[in-house]
Amino acid sequence: TEEPLIGLMTKWKQGNTIQTRSSDSNRGGTMRLGAYPCQLTAGSLAAQLYQSEKIEERHRHRYEINNYYKDKLEAAGLAFTGMSPDGHLPEIVELPSHPWFVGVQFHPELKSRPFAPHPLFTGFINAAIKYAQTKEQQKPSLANTNKLHAHFA
Repeated sequence: TEEPLIGLMTKWKQGNTIQTRSSDSNRGGTMRLGAYPCQLTAGSLAAQLYQSEKIEERHRHRYEINNYYKDKLEAAGLAFTGMSPDGHLPEIVELPSHPWFVGVQFHPELKSRPFAPHPLFTGFINAAIKYAQTKEQQKPSLANTNKLHAHFA
């Protein structure tokens, strides 16, 4: 595409050396693998869920957000709330105008266990429960429905 919002990693640090590949070259060895640190924005939903502003999450991917579009995405309302410590790699995005919109570059399922679920999963479930309760409270009661029916009968 002429306007790649998401792009193949072509340059990364491996140990003490910088590795490079073109987007047309063999993709072997081009994945970002393992645990990486992430700095969270104070007051963000992510920081609230993790109860911390510094986290470490596991990655397994070869694509990254094209930072050329970061300012445009922020102007449209997307918040970059988790970044690599050097500030170059977006790790978490949120849409503050939405009840619960969190996108992550890493794999939270790799750190989740049956009796110790990942904070993003518990946050999502809690938001879904809250949403369902709100919708339940907005339903008309049966008594009001019967009164309405009697009025038009």
